[in-house]
Amino acid sequence: MAAESNNLEEILRPFYQRASEAEDRLARLEASLAGKKESGNEELLKLADELQSRLETAKAEQVAEREKAMKEVQYLTAENAKLQYRIIHLVRALKEADSKLAAKSDLILYP
Repeated sequence: MAAESNNLEEILRPFYQRASEAEDRLARLEASLAGKKESGNEELLKLADELQSRLETAKAEQVAEREKAMKEVQYLTAENAKLQYRIIHLVRALKEADSKLAAKSDLILYP
């Protein structure tokens, strides 16, 4: 029986050796794949960080532009109010001048 056991071990030894080599190759492939996944993830994370940074910059620029536009609108609104005020007074002065001129022409025509 011992001879049969030794003989069986000799027969199975190449199979064990091949199985061990296959396990080693599989471990190396898994390590390589994990490394590729990590580097791929790192590239994606870098890209995501860059896009996030660009988005924050764009938002900051948008806020600055909005504030600038609001100040411009306020300025233009104030200028418009000033001009409307001047127009009202100019129209009133023109009407008064017309009525004085009409009154003078009536006096000249009918002394």
